[in-house]
Amino acid sequence: MSDLFDYWQLLLIPLFFALGWAAARVDMRQVVHESRALPRSYFQGLNFLLNEQPDKAIDSFLEVAKVDSQTVELHFALGNLFRRRGETERAIRMHQNLIDRPDLDDDVRLHALSELGQDFLKSGLLDRAEEIFNKLVGTAFEDEAKRNLLEIYQVEKEWQKAIDLAREMPDVATQQQVAEFYCELAAGEIMRSRPESARGYLASAMEQNRKCVRASLLQGDLLLQEGNLSGAIDAWQRIEQQDPTYLALVAQRLLETYRKMSRRDEGTALLRGYLERYPSLDLLDVVYQQILEAEGNEAAYRLVRDELARNPTLLGLEKLMSARLPLAAPEIRPDVELAKTIIQGYTKRLSRYRCDNCGFKARQFYWRCPACGGWESYPPRRSEEFDQTL
Repeated sequence: MSDLFDYWQLLLIPLFFALGWAAARVDMRQVVHESRALPRSYFQGLNFLLNEQPDKAIDSFLEVAKVDSQTVELHFALGNLFRRRGETERAIRMHQNLIDRPDLDDDVRLHALSELGQDFLKSGLLDRAEEIFNKLVGTAFEDEAKRNLLEIYQVEKEWQKAIDLAREMPDVATQQQVAEFYCELAAGEIMRSRPESARGYLASAMEQNRKCVRASLLQGDLLLQEGNLSGAIDAWQRIEQQDPTYLALVAQRLLETYRKMSRRDEGTALLRGYLERYPSLDLLDVVYQQILEAEGNEAAYRLVRDELARNPTLLGLEKLMSARLPLAAPEIRPDVELAKTIIQGYTKRLSRYRCDNCGFKARQFYWRCPACGGWESYPPRRSEEFDQTL
């Protein structure tokens, strides 16, 4: 039985090889046939593209389109390529020429219109992009158009339009994002000294997201503006229940408000308690400055030393050198100064905030990442602290 199986196996191997060879010949003939059917302008366009002459390539491909309507996908591919490379003018030209063709199917024309809108968006022509995406509402490209409109409204700071559109797209815009839109409106009203409308926007933000730290922060600012100091402190302290990592953002506000109420020691004790429970370099900096002013260099040095022992960081070590310098003996002070200078060379890149979504680093804190547009994607801690949590 085994010999019979081996015999048939030997016969089948050449058969399979012959069938594969025949199939390859058929495929090759098909490829040759199709390539001969392509217009000469197609190969000229490819040649121009390979030789980095995109304008001439576009002209050649447009000539192909006049002869062969099957090259529409080629236009889309090239337009997208130009847009990804930042050559938005060429992408606009490709897609605009498609739209201008009288023989184009309606579905293809809508597709080209959508691509043209993205070209305008990428090039910063927001008004023209908005006009196109509004035309696409009610078509097969409506969902994508609304996503792009939402992005445009955020860039243009048209927050009420963003809110209205977000209500139509619960699967795209989260409640967290909508709460931030309301916070943007509230912040603008606070700047214009319009407390009633600001209060309404903050209430709407809290309805969307009960853990919206920014709403509590702004509510404290509003109460402070109105002279309600104890109410402002209560609003800022609520952040501990929402997300204690954000307490560093209101530490200075809390301290100054307690000073206005002649309760500086109570404010200092509160911040020291926060620092012990929720270690933060920014919080340490606020407490350090307060201790330095109120109790002197020795107490400030002990604070930093104890905190560094609990949470060792280079930024903390730099702060320790700063606290140690006034206490150092004259003969070793130059050495301490040198050590501080060396450490500062390493800590410059560590003292930045970093976006959780895209990794973009910035010296200041953002509620919305300027690189990727993510909301609340910046943890309120420095890069070195961020790395230690990974």
